[in-house]
Amino acid sequence: MREILKDLERWRSQGKQIAVARVVDVEGSGPRLPGAAMAVNEDGDVAGSVSGGCVEGAVVAEALQCIEDRSRKMVTFGYSDDDAFAVGLTCGGTIHLFLEPLDW
Repeated sequence: MREILKDLERWRSQGKQIAVARVVDVEGSGPRLPGAAMAVNEDGDVAGSVSGGCVEGAVVAEALQCIEDRSRKMVTFGYSDDDAFAVGLTCGGTIHLFLEPLDW
């Protein structure tokens, strides 16, 4: 979370709406551990990472939806080992994320 604080403060000072995604659980292997965070502002700018790139685009879309409808939600992304290998990942795993709009 600390890695995104400077961006959060800058966006806040610019009056941007922001959503934050946090890894809350990992099943199997995962690129980031619980507590990893990613912030997305209303323009689609991103700070931080929750998956090392594997599902970041989908997380941005979910975060923008949270900003738009001011909702909180849990989302899950995962691949079996075979599916992961087929798309170029070294192993499968499932990550569970909690997304919420940031309310100053």
